[in-house]
Amino acid sequence: MESAGEKGWMVMSDGTGAALTALDCAQFTERLASPAPTPGGGGAAAMTGALAAALGAMAARLTLGKKKYLPYEEDHRRIIAETEALRARFLGLIEADAAAFEPLSRVYSMDKAAPGYAEKLRDATLEACGAPLEMMEAVWSLIALLEELLPKCSVLLRSDVGCAALTAACALESAAMNVFVNTRALPEDPELRAVARRAEELLSDGLPRARAVSGEVMAYLKGKG
Repeated sequence: MESAGEKGWMVMSDGTGAALTALDCAQFTERLASPAPTPGGGGAAAMTGALAAALGAMAARLTLGKKKYLPYEEDHRRIIAETEALRARFLGLIEADAAAFEPLSRVYSMDKAAPGYAEKLRDATLEACGAPLEMMEAVWSLIALLEELLPKCSVLLRSDVGCAALTAACALESAAMNVFVNTRALPEDPELRAVARRAEELLSDGLPRARAVSGEVMAYLKGKG
């Protein structure tokens, strides 16, 4: 099987090959705003997850070594390592999501009466669910790290952890939409139903937890917590 990076290479308008994750911020958003089929909502969700992970890593790094928080030094080092791993994972999922869209797009252009259409549609739909569901799993892991980090980081960085939690909530819900837009196409398929159930579990557990972190930070910043 190809890696996400190998599968995610796109041909840009100038005819050169460029990975979506190699684009700078202006280029990525320009590409996102263009008529090009990728990146779309899934790529945006993964990028949002990467931003949330980066904020968590930053807050842990800037707290690391401060005298008041020395008892948490090993925790900070572990959180940095884990959030950085998640950041890289989200970036890979931008490419994976783009790659999975291509076979689904090909199936949608087929004649529905063509031999094997139903099987190809089902396989491509299941594949298209893979990247956004993995995004949700990754965001769920990130939310747990942010819950742990909040009481262990400098008070000057609590707003950054709160922003990370809000951004993670956005990534989680956005990725869920990219799962459900595919699972709804074949609601009776048992594997796709299992995917939808897992997405619902992650969403119903992770979203209130992320919002609890951001809510705690907002209350603190307003002098109410």
